[in-house]
Amino acid sequence: MMIQKNRILTAAGKYAVALLLIIFAVIPFFWIIATSFNAARSLLGASLIPQNLTINNYVDLLSNKNLNFSRWMLNSFKVSIISVTIIALLTCLSAYALSRFRFKGKRGVMMGIMILNIFPGILAMVAIFVIMQQFGAYIPFIGLNTHGGLICIYVAGAMSINVLMVKSYIDTISFELDESALIEGASYLQIFWKIIFPVIRPMVITVAILAFMSTYGDFIIANLLLKGNDNITVMVGIFQFTQQRFDTNWGIVTAGTVVAALPVVVLFFISQKYILEGIMLGAIKE
Repeated sequence: MMIQKNRILTAAGKYAVALLLIIFAVIPFFWIIATSFNAARSLLGASLIPQNLTINNYVDLLSNKNLNFSRWMLNSFKVSIISVTIIALLTCLSAYALSRFRFKGKRGVMMGIMILNIFPGILAMVAIFVIMQQFGAYIPFIGLNTHGGLICIYVAGAMSINVLMVKSYIDTISFELDESALIEGASYLQIFWKIIFPVIRPMVITVAILAFMSTYGDFIIANLLLKGNDNITVMVGIFQFTQQRFDTNWGIVTAGTVVAALPVVVLFFISQKYILEGIMLGAIKE
């Protein structure tokens, strides 16, 4: 009886902690949504259930002359989609090469990738700025204040962990399939596309989705490299709008935050099946 009572108390404690964490995570989200529909310009004057619902903040968001919101959204989609395409392609080919081919320096390459994952990206901010500044003097389209430069940084930053994750799964695919295809006269590219890729497709989709979420929502690197109202991404644009005036209109800011978050939220709910499947595949070892 005592044991059963202790189990009930332990379970109740776990659920209580979980409930507190959920509330702590969800309340700011609902507060932002409520503020975006509130006529008040202040966060402090808002409530979870607005008394006077209005969509004026969303109308002002798209019509405000100090904002270029549609352009910021377009820039974010452009940078993210191009980055994700390159990341997925290079990740697949690099992982396939590391898994199937033997070449001098392979162990060193993999060790270097693992070491790079140890250091947080924030440590490279100064180096990234200087490198992009130097590149811009010789190759203007990948220098500072260019989408090309930002895409290069995103691709380089996402490659390491993704390559190791996809490689670890390709290692579980029997090499006898490759040998049989080679005997039949298939090229390595045909083997990858017709044998390997169909098996790793769920993981590639997972890599692409997570890469889109991280690049679309990035603020630090985009704020470091991009300047100008027509060139910045939506996260940088919303932040800069809050810095332009002393009396910031938080209704417009929260409306912009909600609109900017919608693509990621919708993408997550649509693709959560693939994300879970890809993560589970990454954990499988035969």
